[in-house]
Amino acid sequence: MKIAITGKGGVGKTTLSAILSHLFVEDGKRVIAVDADPDANLAQALGLNADEIRKIRPISDMPELVEERTGAKPGNLGGIFKLNPKVDDLPEEIGYRLDSIILLVTGKPKAGGAGCYCPENVLLRRLLKHLFLERNEVVIVDMEAGIEHLTRATAEAVDAFIVVVEPGQRSIQTANTVKEMAKDLGVKKVFVAANKVRDDKDTDFLKEHIRDMEFLGAIKFDQSVMDADVRGDSPFSAASEVVEEVRGIKKKLEGYLGYDR
Repeated sequence: MKIAITGKGGVGKTTLSAILSHLFVEDGKRVIAVDADPDANLAQALGLNADEIRKIRPISDMPELVEERTGAKPGNLGGIFKLNPKVDDLPEEIGYRLDSIILLVTGKPKAGGAGCYCPENVLLRRLLKHLFLERNEVVIVDMEAGIEHLTRATAEAVDAFIVVVEPGQRSIQTANTVKEMAKDLGVKKVFVAANKVRDDKDTDFLKEHIRDMEFLGAIKFDQSVMDADVRGDSPFSAASEVVEEVRGIKKKLEGYLGYDR
C-alpha cells in the first residue's frame, strides 16, 4: 500500500503517519516512512531519541549525493543534468532503520519552489516515483500541506491520499484545496481523517463540510499525545487510545481499497 498524508500544519499528519507505520509493522509488513515536510518531525514521532535524530541527514543537505546522481551541483537552475537519476539504492544506503521501518527525510530544497527543475528537486521527485511505483514495501509519506511536488505519474500510483483535518474552517479549506489538486493529477479518491475532535459535534461539523471525500474516522483530542511530544516519546507507545482509533482508520482504509480480503 502506498499512502500520502497531508493537511495544514499542526493538524497531526506526523502523528498519524508514525502510528500507521508501526501498525503496518505489527502486521508483518516492511515500511518505508518518508518525511517530506520541511518541518521534519517524523523521526521523533516514530520513537527515535535526540542522538539518533542527529545522525539523520536530509537528502536536500547532501550536495555530494545530489551532484553524484544528477551530474549537477544543487541550486543549479537551467543547467544540464540527469532527469532520471539512479535512486533504487537510496532507501538502503541513506535510510535510517528502526526495526522493520526505513525512515527517509527529504528536507527542504534550497532553490526555487516545489515545481522548480533544480537538481535536488529532480532527485526527490524521482525518489518518490521509485518508492510509489517500484517498491514492495508499504510506503507512507508525511507531506507538507499540498501535493504540488508530485508528478502525475507519481500521484496516480498512490493508493490513498489522506488529508488530516481538525475542527475549523482553515483546515477544511486546505482539505478541499488538496482534493482539487489531487483531481488535477488524476487521483480519483481522497480520504479524510479527523484529529483533535472533542465530541460528536466536531465530527459532524467536519463530515458536513468536506466535499466528495471518504471519511475514515476521527481521533479524539488526547493530552497524552502532547505529553509524549514534550518528552520526545512516540505516540504509538504513549497514547494507547489514539493508537486504537488509528487502528480503526487503518481498517476502514483497507476495506475501501480491498486490502482486507
